[in-house]
Amino acid sequence: MNYFEEEGYVLIAFGIVVLGLLALDLYVFNKEPHKVSTREAFNWSLLWIGLGLLFGGYIYLDFGIEKASQYYSAFLIEKALSVDNLFVFILIFRFFKVPDKYQHKVLFYGILGAIIFRAIFILAGVTLINKTYLPEFSWLGLDFRFNIILTIFGIFLMYAGYKSWHGDEEENERDFSNTLGIKLVKKLFPVDPRYHEGKFFVRINGKRFATQLLIVVAVIEFTDLIFAVDSIPAIFAISQDPIILYTSNIFAILGLRALYFLLANSFAMFHYLQHGLSFILGFIGFKMILSTVYHLPSPVSLAVVFGILTISIGLSLQKYRAEKRT
Repeated sequence: MNYFEEEGYVLIAFGIVVLGLLALDLYVFNKEPHKVSTREAFNWSLLWIGLGLLFGGYIYLDFGIEKASQYYSAFLIEKALSVDNLFVFILIFRFFKVPDKYQHKVLFYGILGAIIFRAIFILAGVTLINKTYLPEFSWLGLDFRFNIILTIFGIFLMYAGYKSWHGDEEENERDFSNTLGIKLVKKLFPVDPRYHEGKFFVRINGKRFATQLLIVVAVIEFTDLIFAVDSIPAIFAISQDPIILYTSNIFAILGLRALYFLLANSFAMFHYLQHGLSFILGFIGFKMILSTVYHLPSPVSLAVVFGILTISIGLSLQKYRAEKRT
């Protein structure tokens, strides 16, 4: 059985695991709206991260070290870049004053949308990349295989890394009241600005209204689409295999809800993480541009990304402990 035949079994195994756990999450463990405790968030975080790592082990056993390194690199990059999403999600929940007990539901449906859109983005990106290779040529003793899309992505990611390093000092003042998500919902439905016990729609005087909860889901969804502009191009530097990219991406974002509740009150502990993410974006952008003449092995990429994250988190914790002592 060749790799392309085995892809079907990979997708079946992936689909069963994901759908089964999503059903358990929504209909068993979180059937009633409630505030997610730190312990519950920690347990779910361990579960999702553990499953993501185990699935990478399955990739290694079936397809070898190269595919497994690609999987783990893409998984780690998406998981790291998701931290930015979490910070913005906190701002969104604060802006709309979302009650704690409804935040899990908002994130759940936001991630369901992300699962669909990531598949579209990844398949479209792989197709575009495969169609935009220029004829190979040699110059100064080097063989060049130039790809228009990868080069554009590489330049964009290096610029995104530069912008991320400097950050937006006015982020806390961000206004979410006029985003595309809200405009779309308001065009489709009249909106009642209340949460109505966590419902998405209610009837008032015989007329159907969208609730504030649907508004927040729309804002979360469109925010995730904006963040995908960074994270999806980044993983194309690792691989152009849609199965590797999609499974790693989805396992990374499935744990995003639990990670949100785990880290919501702990961002002060990760002062230098933003700088680490900036380095990662810059490195990935450079790797994309370098791929014109040289393919950096996937295990090397994995080691670099893991090393940058480890250093930035270590420095952050050191700074946090020092500030607590003063």
